[in-house]
Amino acid sequence: MIALHFGAGNIGRGFIGALLCKSGYEVVFADVNESIINELNEKRRYTVELADTARETETIGPVRAINSGKQLEELYEVIEKADLVTTAVGPSVLKLIAKPIADGLKKRLKTNKHPLHIIACENMIGGSGHLKEEIFSHLTENERLALSGLVEFPNSAVDRIVPIQHHEDVLKVTVEPFFEWAVDKTAFIGDPPEIQGVTYVSDLAPFIERKLFTVNTGHALAAYAGYQKGLKTIKDAIQHPEVRQTVVGALEETGRYLIQTYDFTREEHQSYVQKILGRFENECLSDDVARVARSPLRKLGQNDRLISPAQKLSKLGDESVHLAEGIALALQFDHADDPEAVQLQSMIDEKGYEDVLHEVCGLQANDPLFSLVLKHL
Repeated sequence: MIALHFGAGNIGRGFIGALLCKSGYEVVFADVNESIINELNEKRRYTVELADTARETETIGPVRAINSGKQLEELYEVIEKADLVTTAVGPSVLKLIAKPIADGLKKRLKTNKHPLHIIACENMIGGSGHLKEEIFSHLTENERLALSGLVEFPNSAVDRIVPIQHHEDVLKVTVEPFFEWAVDKTAFIGDPPEIQGVTYVSDLAPFIERKLFTVNTGHALAAYAGYQKGLKTIKDAIQHPEVRQTVVGALEETGRYLIQTYDFTREEHQSYVQKILGRFENECLSDDVARVARSPLRKLGQNDRLISPAQKLSKLGDESVHLAEGIALALQFDHADDPEAVQLQSMIDEKGYEDVLHEVCGLQANDPLFSLVLKHL
């Protein structure tokens, strides 16, 4: 079995690629990082280390890699033969890999009629569906019809913290012990493949929103609140009493939405929240506050981790006091080394907070959240 995985970075190697390899797939990484590609092809294996006190390691292999920007014919050949295609490249990069995947699928149509599943393992809602749209934009109507019933795009929800790291061995990757990979089983042609560590579910929405509105919301708020306190790591931030109060308060608010909307019991969700807070406290992860806080324009988007849960809670007639505080903290993120932070502060200087709340966050002046955020600015 062949699995083509786009993205040979830390998530690709330490999470998705590792599970595929352990599930019996011949894993082929597709990336544009020449040094990583060369190392993978030379060594054919790499080390994954768990970020805990035991520091257990595991060797993953055999694997190989191709340059998806230069070795297009080799890429098309793998797409023709692949049993599974996955990605971990970041939401903004999906459109860049869409055309080569589309070209590979055109060739596959002529030689291979076996079903193919393409799963985007990205930190976004509906990633596979989005990738499908991008791929299909490069296909004719006849080609789309020909692929119907042969290629499907199951959505997935992924969760694993991979801290910023530097190793003498460029292929070694450190990951937290906890992970979750849930995939929509209703989107498969026939039975889903057996992949170690995957949870197949009929309804992905609860898993996606629980992760986004707990892990991502909490992580972001710890970073933005910690940054304003001059703290360096997420561990330092979550252990600061005022920061923790903000994060816990916000997660209580997102929890109220999740419990009312899905089948999570209060006890079950509280256990999940405590597990997440424990992950933030993991001294072996020690993620940098500024790194976690980067890209505030994206994180302040209407459908992302701060605005979306607050809006959803508002529709239930509930108020988002701590989420509003977190949104205000994100608006004040002024890290000079982050292009989005620089752009955000420039927009605020030029237009003011009110216009930015409307333009970036999609909030209207008569929205209760609008005034709640302004109270903290």
